[in-house]
Amino acid sequence: MYHTYGLAMRWYLSGHAPWSNGYEALLLVSWASLLAGFSFSKYSRITLAATTFLAFLTLMTASHSSYDPQLTNLQPVLKSYWLIIHVATLTISYGFLVLGLVLGLFNMVIYILKTNHNYKRLSLITRELTYINEMTITIGLLLATVGTFLGGVWANESWGRYWGWDAKETWALVITVVYTIIIHLRLAPKIKGEFIFNVASIIGFGSVLMTFIGVNYYFTKGLHSYGSGDTPVFPIYLWFVLSFIIALIIIAGINKRRIDKFQYQVEES
Repeated sequence: MYHTYGLAMRWYLSGHAPWSNGYEALLLVSWASLLAGFSFSKYSRITLAATTFLAFLTLMTASHSSYDPQLTNLQPVLKSYWLIIHVATLTISYGFLVLGLVLGLFNMVIYILKTNHNYKRLSLITRELTYINEMTITIGLLLATVGTFLGGVWANESWGRYWGWDAKETWALVITVVYTIIIHLRLAPKIKGEFIFNVASIIGFGSVLMTFIGVNYYFTKGLHSYGSGDTPVFPIYLWFVLSFIIALIIIAGINKRRIDKFQYQVEES
């Protein structure tokens, strides 16, 4: 409620929807991730904990990054009611998709903690979180798809064409394709399963980061360049974060395979 009040006050004071720049977009992503978490909190308290942690990280990033929290006037190209509809739909989809990332990471940790003694109990938790993860990603994919189509309508009004393979447009489409594949992994016999799905939900979020950050700072030559900023140096600590996530997935996979093999031998005997 307090977060919603803050967004409403920014809207009232600035006179336009409060998601017109990077700082405000992070505020909306944080709000959307809380919305996603509270939507499924009835079914899982772990999800509520995950979304609270996620909102904290998002707000901390907004506060300690180079994003300017100053209230500013809208750029001419953004003075449209489509800012409220198109940008909000896409940005809120990021909140649902990033919750899928966090739930996937939570499951990786649980896979590592599994032993022969707690296998059944923790398997129920991973199955529960995987179901919620799938529902979260499905909603995020729906919003991202609708937002991409709405962006085409706005592009036609602004630039006279629905699609032009601009970097931002292309990567918005990439998000839709990537998460469509993730949602349909359960139909592929050899790669279906909750572990593969959770790994895919982690890796797939890279497409969102590329759209939200990479295009704005590294692919700035395009019709969406009004949203770009000074190109920053890729932070060194992110390499450690990526290495940690890869190591987490590998260790979780090894432990899961070991436990599953032991359980299979027990059932056979």
